[in-house]
Amino acid sequence: MSKYFEDFEVGEEAVTAGRTITETDIVNFAGLTGDWNEIHTNAELAANGRFKQRIAHGALIFSIATGLSVRLGQTADTVIAFYGLDRLRFVKPTFIGDTIQVRQKVEGKSERDDHSGIVTMLNEVINQRGEVAVSYTAKVLLKRRR
Repeated sequence: MSKYFEDFEVGEEAVTAGRTITETDIVNFAGLTGDWNEIHTNAELAANGRFKQRIAHGALIFSIATGLSVRLGQTADTVIAFYGLDRLRFVKPTFIGDTIQVRQKVEGKSERDDHSGIVTMLNEVINQRGEVAVSYTAKVLLKRRR
């Protein structure tokens, strides 16, 4: 059941299901975006680089994180729009085979009008080692109860 603006409480947390990042994810994302940077697609070059292996595109991990968040189902029927994004940081690389989840924490709420409000959430993409790979603050415009 979807939550309305009023149903969210500052400080509440949720954690998404996990998802393992695959080579297919990286290749498909490179094809979709045109970002064929070799740190993502060239195993030999990456083996001699800083991370010693290919890394996933930061934008890919952010995109997957948005999908994982949607799968929580908290706002399926109450979302009006993805309102904005602040403080996006790619903190650690994500590698092929890493499993990620999103940890969300409600940081704030602001009424917009009689019909909508904005919920601000800190989102941290965490890997199987519990390390934060990506961090960002998302703002979602939600319906209010009438």
